[in-house]
Amino acid sequence: MVSAVARPYIDASVPVLREHGLTITRTFYSNMFAEHPELTNLFNMGNQASGVQQQSLASAVFAYAANIDNAAALGPVVSRIVHKHVSVGIKAEHYPIVGRHLLGAIKEVLGDAATPPLISAWDEAYCELALALISAEKEMYAQAGIEPGQLQNMRVIDICDESADIKAFVLEAMPGEAAPPFKPGQYVSVSVNFENGPTQLRQYSLSDAPTGRTLRISVKREQGSALNPAGQVSNWLHDNVVVGSVVRVTHPFGDFTPDAESTAPIVLLSAGVGITPMISVLNRISQVHPNRQVVFAHAARSTAHYAHRPDIARAQSVMPNLHVVNFLENLTSDDISTDYPGRMDISKLPKWPLDEANVYLCGPVEFMQEQWRSLIEMGVPPTRLHREVFGPELLNYLR
Repeated sequence: MVSAVARPYIDASVPVLREHGLTITRTFYSNMFAEHPELTNLFNMGNQASGVQQQSLASAVFAYAANIDNAAALGPVVSRIVHKHVSVGIKAEHYPIVGRHLLGAIKEVLGDAATPPLISAWDEAYCELALALISAEKEMYAQAGIEPGQLQNMRVIDICDESADIKAFVLEAMPGEAAPPFKPGQYVSVSVNFENGPTQLRQYSLSDAPTGRTLRISVKREQGSALNPAGQVSNWLHDNVVVGSVVRVTHPFGDFTPDAESTAPIVLLSAGVGITPMISVLNRISQVHPNRQVVFAHAARSTAHYAHRPDIARAQSVMPNLHVVNFLENLTSDDISTDYPGRMDISKLPKWPLDEANVYLCGPVEFMQEQWRSLIEMGVPPTRLHREVFGPELLNYLR
């Protein structure tokens, strides 16, 4: 908790950060990368180019100021940040660099309004947060038994076209090694060294149950648009990795871990490539509790864009209480008669005990916001709702 001296200055910063947060974070990243270009290897430069990363950091700084004494609100956010940080190898020595450039950006943007007491208050608040993150990340590295940034070579032994734009890559541990353990829902970072360019890391959800020998990731080709660059790492994997290739991955991390070992009812809702962690969960449940009550609903543009249907079919063959509901924006006469046209509508799902089942969501942010509201209106307790966000999060719910 920040001191009583610093607190009024942090509180007074909230409206200032709402107005100038994005300018501050743009300045921060620009100055930091100019002085430390080696740090671009730790950041998703595609998100930098689109501006999403700057918006996310601005939201995070604002949310931190607005909820600085609200541990219940900040706790899940900090947990997610810690997992993301260890998945890219953030080290304790990075924090002073970030802190110096963040405070410098505040001074540069606010000018005379950045008084010494204000900067001192933010220095104190940043140091408190940094120490908490460093401690949590140190513990997580120790639990995983790895050093920050440690990578493992794994050989690609199978590649499957799961949909029109998603490929699944099965990675096998090298001789004498084991695949790292993980919980369904977690992800690994894949490291790619581009020729005459930077190293980049991207996170991909694991899309199969743990085997001890292999990992499977499912990667969507990102075409890019006027506002968003094409997927640098994802597209490289699609275009260059073949069976026999060796890729470098981190230990699995991620705090989106639906309880696949329980016998309680569970609801898994996804859209697009958000299906990947859900398939990992479903495959694990089919192994350990095939009689469990599971509602599995997925939304896709079309059958051609619906990944991992063979996994679902295999689960249906051994899970008598698995209820699968599909929503296709472009439904054709060839699609299954039980598929629904259009976007996901939870009123079309079978009933489940609202007070007993956890509900997990993964997909585009707009999809999750829409379903979250519908589920709350339906009477699902908020404590039963969980979600996974691919990429930077804007934390709108903390405003």
